[in-house]
Amino acid sequence: MLKSLSLQNFRSYKKADFEFISKTTVIIGPNTSGKSNLIEAIFLLASGKSFRTDKDMQMISFGEAFGRVKAEAEDNELEIIVTNGQLNGKTSQFKKFLVNGVPKRRVDFVENFSAVLFSPEDLDIIVDSPSLRRRFLDNVLELVDREYRISTVAYSKALRQRNALLENKRETGIRNEKQFEYWDNLVIENGGIITKKREEFIEFVNNETKDIFDFVAYYDKSVISKQRLLQYKDAEVAAGVTLVGPHRDDFSVSMFNNSRSDIHDVKSFGSRGQQRLVILQLKMLELLFIEKKLGKRPVLLLDDIFSELDEGHIELILEMLGLQQTIITTTHREFIPESVLKKTQVIKFTKEDK
Repeated sequence: MLKSLSLQNFRSYKKADFEFISKTTVIIGPNTSGKSNLIEAIFLLASGKSFRTDKDMQMISFGEAFGRVKAEAEDNELEIIVTNGQLNGKTSQFKKFLVNGVPKRRVDFVENFSAVLFSPEDLDIIVDSPSLRRRFLDNVLELVDREYRISTVAYSKALRQRNALLENKRETGIRNEKQFEYWDNLVIENGGIITKKREEFIEFVNNETKDIFDFVAYYDKSVISKQRLLQYKDAEVAAGVTLVGPHRDDFSVSMFNNSRSDIHDVKSFGSRGQQRLVILQLKMLELLFIEKKLGKRPVLLLDDIFSELDEGHIELILEMLGLQQTIITTTHREFIPESVLKKTQVIKFTKEDK
């Protein structure tokens, strides 16, 4: 449970405090009133990163040196400070993580609070670019697996260094084999861990009962090994980037026909409604996977998705309420049935609330 949240110089919030006194909280307000900024802050506490930007400084209010997100969860007091590189006149880290006032690394901070986000962008996971599907896999696995978190950080660093070597080889014609060997070993070792963990999650998805929409997921893994790096050696120099590895992974989803005698790719042959049912089912499975791994149900964040869904899909989501703490944002009160609103905490935003 998330009990309280304090924001300082975070996005549109100069200073704001929130208390969550019900298992379900509905936040109602117009666009640009700060609803998604609030959800971003909660997701930041769970994952250690934003779901809206790769640049931490964009989370700091304009003209300020730092932004702070602080929360009281069920067992701990959590705090993240994002700085622009200068704090109290001193050079500072861009992001600091604290648990009960004790500094932590991100890989250790993340395990203290878990949340699953469902936003309008997630509705395009199936039909949009592979990067969205890779991000989905990362968001799930980083919440529950410390080894995965460590491996993704190490892999990203090694990949950047290896790409720099490839670019240098393309420009100068000089190849330092010892340097390549060092970074090759790192991308192979950590890439193998990432692939294995993603494979296990896809297997979980396929083995679990699906109450909303039945489908089969296929993991299109880009295996990284010495043999494959050697195979693509010349092509990588020409491209200036590493052409194999989990940064090239993808997965697809296929649905059954009425007789279950054949399957069809949902991206190519599914209706928009069927594609959205797949996403709803994936989110249900994400919640279940995290619960099984951590032994507790994560907080569910529903960020303004009701305006994107029809009545039938909204009903499916409302059935999930009560199973975990849920924080919902919406632009219109009428999207939420009165029977639900009577049992929830309602917070109303206006554009002046910040």
